Amino acid sequence: MGILGGRLALYILKRISVNGETGYMDGSVYANKSKIKKLLGEDFLREIKDKTVIDFGCGSGSEAVAMAQHSARKVIGIDIQDGLLSKARELAENNGVTNFCIFTKQTTELADLIIAIDSFEHFNDPATILRTMRELLKPDGCIFAAFGPTWYHPLGGHLFSVFPWAHLIFTEKALLIFNSSFFIIQ
Repeated sequence: MGILGGRLALYILKRISVNGETGYMDGSVYANKSKIKKLLGEDFLREIKDKTVIDFGCGSGSEAVAMAQHSARKVIGIDIQDGLLSKARELAENNGVTNFCIFTKQTTELADLIIAIDSFEHFNDPATILRTMRELLKPDGCIFAAFGPTWYHPLGGHLFSVFPWAHLIFTEKALLIFNSSFFIIQ
């Protein structure tokens, strides 16, 4: 959709960012706030009391640990990235919830609730993920999904936007190359 691509776009993107970050959409909106309460509502943490919850696409585990701290019987964080799972395990240990908050690449345990916060946009095949979630859900269970801004959202997709409406100025290819070059360097 954007009009500016190639070397010029990459040059501009690098100049307006510091270490690949612009400070925009960096998660600071949730600083000192519960992301779960903000996205799923004030009552959600009461809903998980004494239940088994799967955090599908748990990332570094902050929401899973928060649910473990708010009386979930067991929380299983699932992600495919080893580095994020390591960070999540460390977070659980630092918060004293490792007895009932685990992180893994897969599980066969059935859950009362499954959450997916800001993860569906990362799934290659969302239909398969939904089928997998259904297989991991108890018959009377529920799935809660919350989506961050998607690619064509006015604010742009999370992880890819350097400022609002960037996708109207820079081509998708330029934004992807810029972001992948940053993540590869790290």
